[in-house]
Amino acid sequence: MHFWAPEIDPSHPMDCTQAERYALKRLSDGTFLAIAGEDQRLVDVDSTSDAFLFHTHEAALRAATELNRGGRGPLDVVKIEWEPA
Repeated sequence: MHFWAPEIDPSHPMDCTQAERYALKRLSDGTFLAIAGEDQRLVDVDSTSDAFLFHTHEAALRAATELNRGGRGPLDVVKIEWEPA
C-alpha cells in the first residue's frame, strides 16, 4: 500500500514511506513515558515496547516541549527501531 507524505521525493516515491515511531525518554533516569489506566495518567516504563509511541517526530517533539515546559521533564525524543507486524 502506497501513501503520500509531503517529504516524499517525486523522483523516488518509495523513499520515506516506511513507518517510523518515536518515544519520549526521561533524561534523568533513561525511562520512557507511557499512558496508563482509564485516567490516562503518564507513567515511567523501562522498555520501548511498553512506551507510548508517536507516529511522527513532530508530534513527539510537541508533546516533549509541552511536558518540559510544564515541569514534567527533562524529556527527549528518541527514534525507535520498529518492525511492523
